[in-house]
Amino acid sequence: MKIQAAVATAPKTPFEFREVDLDDLAPDEVRVRLVATGVCHTDAIVRDQVYPTPLPAVLGHEGAGVIEAVGALVTSVEVGDSVVLSANSCGECEQCFTGRPAYCSNFFGRNFAGTRPDGSTSLASDGTNVSSHFFGQSSFATYANVAARSVVKVDKELSLELLGPLGCGLQTGAGAVINSLDVRAGASIAVFGTGAVGCAALMAAAAVGATTIVAIDLVDSRLATATELGATHVINSRTADVAEEIERITGGRGLDYTLDTTGVPSVLRTAADVLGTGGTVALIGAPAPGTEVSFEVGGSLLKGWRFRTIIEGDSVPQVFIPQLIELWKQGKFPIEKLTKSFAFSEINEAFDASSSGEVIKPILVF
Repeated sequence: MKIQAAVATAPKTPFEFREVDLDDLAPDEVRVRLVATGVCHTDAIVRDQVYPTPLPAVLGHEGAGVIEAVGALVTSVEVGDSVVLSANSCGECEQCFTGRPAYCSNFFGRNFAGTRPDGSTSLASDGTNVSSHFFGQSSFATYANVAARSVVKVDKELSLELLGPLGCGLQTGAGAVINSLDVRAGASIAVFGTGAVGCAALMAAAAVGATTIVAIDLVDSRLATATELGATHVINSRTADVAEEIERITGGRGLDYTLDTTGVPSVLRTAADVLGTGGTVALIGAPAPGTEVSFEVGGSLLKGWRFRTIIEGDSVPQVFIPQLIELWKQGKFPIEKLTKSFAFSEINEAFDASSSGEVIKPILVF
């Protein structure tokens, strides 16, 4: 089957539009006609080879669309269903069996290897293999053969043009607050970085009733959006001392939770330093493999603070994404305040807008 795709060909190089061949469905896959897909920072760092998915590749991992065919072993969805696409997992390892698919023993292979588990790729161009199944989907294309475990069925009445980012970025930020940290009503939390992931975390913190919600960023326009999403305080770390401001905001008590979405070691160190007694700092940024950070452990020993890393918001997508949709319906998770739509043909402009901070969450519409 001939389809149109935006292909990543080399680091820091614009995506190239090509007609590519899509192969037959595997028994555990569904064919999805893409309606829309989000643009995520992870797509950019894989294109630039921070993580080694083989190029050329069709990336994209926040897809939403309609099922047009199902493999012989698929029973969870059927032709005509509206779906949001999320991360893939094996469903067979200990982590998957215990409800932690984001920590699947085969997570890297299922999401970054550029092939199916058997080594095949669903895409080819002029007889040359093109990496496919990025996060089980490769949604920067008009159609995709998608791993069934990446598929989340949603109500057909919903706007698929808006829901794709729930599959990764928004799920990750909101899940970090609701699932991983279990932030409770009355708690205090700071979110470092107010891109899509950080904004999702802010919305989730407001939804669960946190009463001190601090947003930290370098861009004033993003901080203004953070206030609209529920932040009670904002700090521009370019012009203010973050630690001093948080000490003032908390009356010297420190914070219950801090969440770093940047992956910058110095930011993560600050996020740990501003914790209160018994606090938790979490990392959901994506630093390059091998990145290290130092923590002060002598004077802070009496705090009993904790550090943890988070993938995909510790979510089971088929459970958590419908929960986020319900919050959106209730006005507690206003996705539309983060997004701007671009035609699929404008994918490179969408990436530029994301990189510059002009747009928090670009969505490509087919």
